[in-house]
Amino acid sequence: MIINWYGEGCFKIQTGGLSILTDPFESTTGLTPARGKNEIILKTLTGWPMEIEGGKDKGEGAEGQVIRGAGEYEAKEILVSGYSLPDESADAFFKTAYKVTAEEITLGFLGHLSEGLSQEAVEKMRDVDILFIPAGGKPFISAEAAAKLIKQLDPKLIVASFFKTPGLKRNSSDWKNLSDELDLKPEILEKLTVRKKEITEQKGKKLIVLKI
Repeated sequence: MIINWYGEGCFKIQTGGLSILTDPFESTTGLTPARGKNEIILKTLTGWPMEIEGGKDKGEGAEGQVIRGAGEYEAKEILVSGYSLPDESADAFFKTAYKVTAEEITLGFLGHLSEGLSQEAVEKMRDVDILFIPAGGKPFISAEAAAKLIKQLDPKLIVASFFKTPGLKRNSSDWKNLSDELDLKPEILEKLTVRKKEITEQKGKKLIVLKI
């Protein structure tokens, strides 16, 4: 499994000959959007009512099966479970957290999380292998709250998202506050390549910070 980051909450996970893209964004962010076809697209933040034309999300160039909202999904041997975040949703949008299983590896995507998970989502996502969590503070979850949630979920790998990067137009902090809260020195990588065996044999937790 190979994981690349494009900024914000946008990751591309290449697994078994297909790719999963999370939270694609537009160039108005100041960053370069992901290009190319992706078989599965996960959206943790969805505007309501949804703008869809011809089966494709309006304004999105990425093609593939778009998954948004709570439920159980399966696509090309990839299992996806979505958990709603009602306390963080509003009339104009709703948020979702996802657990994805591929290559016997479980990945947890917390997306635009700003407060915390529902108890149901905590129970369902406990012991994910890899957790993707905002690390740049406001308007997303604070480093202190993120560290507490990480302790509850007990992942082996923690991958930082939504933190300050060159070119990003919105205000954000970097990942260092989360690193300090976890008392973990991060591994800074161009991309993350991981296998189930490596995760199983890993001792303790690792914080991963990917470069764009």
